[in-house]
Amino acid sequence: MRLWKRAPMTFCAMALAILAGNVLLPLVPLVGVAIAQLVLPLVECGLLYASLAADRGDRPRLGQLVAFVGAPARAQAAVVAAALIVFVAEAFIANVAGGYNMLMPESSTEGISGTTLVVAYASGILVSLPVTFVPFAALFDGESFRTAFAQSGAAFARNLTPLVLYGALSFGLVMVGLVTNGIGLLLALPWSAAASYAAWKDIFGVA
Repeated sequence: MRLWKRAPMTFCAMALAILAGNVLLPLVPLVGVAIAQLVLPLVECGLLYASLAADRGDRPRLGQLVAFVGAPARAQAAVVAAALIVFVAEAFIANVAGGYNMLMPESSTEGISGTTLVVAYASGILVSLPVTFVPFAALFDGESFRTAFAQSGAAFARNLTPLVLYGALSFGLVMVGLVTNGIGLLLALPWSAAASYAAWKDIFGVA
């Protein structure tokens, strides 16, 4: 919360841009979902760069949504791979639980049901916990693809209880966002990102 308070409007504007991408890109026929899964995970790292800037006493900027461009290709690949793991889990659960095809959302005439959406999000958050720190290891620490995943998995194993609690609280924030027609997500996304940044600093002993 202390990080978010240093630039609340910027954080919320970044969240709005990310949400717009999540809504609009999948609507593009045939390639929309693929583009979203390749690009949006990198754009979402803008919230991590903004948290880093706020922590250093700098001012977060909207331009940090594209800060990933300066990262090595292996770092970008690690971020996308971690996000794909989560997406595959969500897509599988959505299909099994409600028959909804997240790979081709335009093929569904009725859309995803509320129950299926909640179950898919819950599974996605659960699966995301072991790879929570992959972006930090890859983008901020310059670790290799394999090392980033290994460090994140080891950190999750050492801190299972607090990270599960973090996941539960993140899920609660997402639910608040959904029941407020997405408005609450303007706060939920930056708060979750800043919390994961704080957890990374604490767990990895970052000054």
